[in-house]
Parts: sequence; structure tokens; C-alpha cells
Amino acid sequence: MEALILSCTTGGGHHAAAEAVQEAMMSRGHHAELLDPYGLSGADMDKKVGGCYIKCVQKMPGLFGVIYRLGNLYRKLPGKSPVYWANRKTADYMQEYLKQHSYDVILTTHLFPGEILTHLRKRGITLPKVIYISTDYTCIPFTEEIECDYFIVPSPMQEKEFCLWGIPPEKLVPIGIPVKRGFREKMSREEALECLGLNAQKRYVLIAGGSIGAGKIFEVIRILHRYLREHEEVILIVVCGTNQKLYEKLKNKYREEPQILLLKTTECMAEYLKVCDFYISKPGGISSTEAAVSNIPLIHIPPIPGCETKNERFFSECGMSIGVSNLKKELPRAIQQLASREVIVDMKKAQHEIIDPLAGEKIAEFIEEIISGQKI
Repeated sequence: MEALILSCTTGGGHHAAAEAVQEAMMSRGHHAELLDPYGLSGADMDKKVGGCYIKCVQKMPGLFGVIYRLGNLYRKLPGKSPVYWANRKTADYMQEYLKQHSYDVILTTHLFPGEILTHLRKRGITLPKVIYISTDYTCIPFTEEIECDYFIVPSPMQEKEFCLWGIPPEKLVPIGIPVKRGFREKMSREEALECLGLNAQKRYVLIAGGSIGAGKIFEVIRILHRYLREHEEVILIVVCGTNQKLYEKLKNKYREEPQILLLKTTECMAEYLKVCDFYISKPGGISSTEAAVSNIPLIHIPPIPGCETKNERFFSECGMSIGVSNLKKELPRAIQQLASREVIVDMKKAQHEIIDPLAGEKIAEFIEEIISGQKI
């Protein structure tokens, strides 16, 4: 089978989900190509599109929240959204690309490529089966504009919301959000420590703000200083991602602090999750799913307003995380809660029962079924 998987670089989560599907497809003997459609136009358009989003989220998360709320208001109006029309030119490049390449199925883990494919269908271009994969635990603005054959949604609990926005229930497939195999693979803490070159006599806490290092990471570390003084055996592992400014700021302040280990980006997130006592993260759809698949106690710090607000609410209401809205007051209390074995057992149980670690493989199986004609 020939599959085309579309994503773009507005944060690493969408791309990580695309890579997880690619991994699952290829493990089953299929060819799966991963493409950022904005790269087809040249002039580094893919980097410009991703860079614009990342800078907004890193430097002005409040503005992103305003834009998200406006999107939710705009979607109630008749006619297509500005997002749809903004992708008209890229659709031209996508059309030319598809003239030269043949696929059995096209998948997208991001709204923007979904809008591009919708342009092509509106033009009467014949496309193979098109599948949209939601990477957040909500129906984000303008998802309903996408003309595709199926929508992969995170769980049955999101189906009602998608239907309320006009998406036919027969197009909804509640398989889950795909993550890479490494997050579910069995590896002992000792093996992970050896792999990462960490001291087995120490305990570790992982802190991250997604692949772009967003969120109030600096404030989190400042608040945890008292916790570190009281627990000399604990080391904070801080993943700054692509946020170079955050990394430099933390390095300048904590360069002499032996209990703080600073990282930029890492390809070993699955291993770090396996060695840590608990994980403190903003509630990105992918990072939260990776944590649940890894079955690690999870604290969600204040989200980037928008879909992450819905992610945090879903996880905390289902008992899969502890949500913190006021860092100074609530973060120490959340950490204290995780000192209870009962709290940890209940949280891990909820993660295990609600989040499917095999979502990527099940998406691949579903694709095989629709291409073979077993599903229509």
C-alpha cells in the first residue's frame, strides 16, 4: 500500500503523531511517505509557517488564546473560514504534486493540510481515501470544514462534540491518538538509566513544555526549589525543546545547580519518562498521550489557552492527571498528592483504561480494511 501522511511544523505534536502512523504502516510492510505540503512551494514556506506559530505560542500565548476563541466564534458563521482561504495557494502546489505521485490513502494529522485537500476536492480533483487524525481531545475550530472520508478521534468521549459541529457520526472512528512504539515498549528503569547515562542512586522528575518549550517552565523550576532542598536525592530534568531563549535563561541562572539537568531537544523522551517519578508538562495532546501510554504520574501546568485547556480538563476529570491552574498555590500541593501510593495507582489505572497505546497500529489496521473494501 502507498500512503501519504501530511503534517506541518506548527509544534512537534502533529509531526510526532504523523511519524507514529508512518512507523505503524511501515511495520506492516506498507510504504508511507511523510510530507509537509508547505515545503512544496519552496522559499522555506514550511519553516515560515511553523516559525510564525511557534513564536506566537512561546512569546504571546495569551494572543494565541484570543485567536482560538475568535476561531470558535467565527466557525458559527456561514461560509468558509480564513484558514481555508489562506491555504488556497498551497493547494495549487499540492495538486501538481499529486499529479506526479500515486497513493492509496492520504492521512493528515493537522488542520491545515486537511484544508488543502478540501480545496482540491472542491475543484473536482479525484483523491484517494482521505483520513483526518485529531491530535487533541477536542474538536478544534474549522475541523468541520475538512472534506474527508473518516475522522480518527481520540476516544468515544469526544464523538458527541464532533457531531455537534456537524460532522456525520458515521465518519467518526474513535481509535485514539497515535504515539511511537517506544513509549509503550517494556524497558526497566535500570535499563533506561543505563541508556541515558544517569545515576541509579538518584531520583528524577521530568519537566517539559512540549517540543517548543512553551508554558511557564521558568516559574515551575523556581517554585520547585524548596522541594529540591528537602529532597537532595532528586534531580529535575528540564527539556527546553527548540526554545533557545528559555534554555539560555535557565542555563544562566542554574548553571551551578547540581539538581537541575537542562536539555534542549531529545530523541529519548520515552526513556526519560521511564526513569522519572512523575512528569510535569503543559497539556499538549501528544505529550499527554505519551505520558499516559508510558503510565507515569502526570501534573499538568497551566495550558496555552485553546485546545490545551480542553486536553487538561479531559485528563484531570478522568483522573489521568492533576491539573494546576495557580502554580504557586497548587503545584506543591499536587506534588504532595503524588506522594500517596493510592493516588498514583488510581491515576495509572485511569490512564491504562482510557488511553489506547496501540492506536497507531489500529489506525494502520483500519486503513487496510477500508482499502481492501472490508469497510465502505
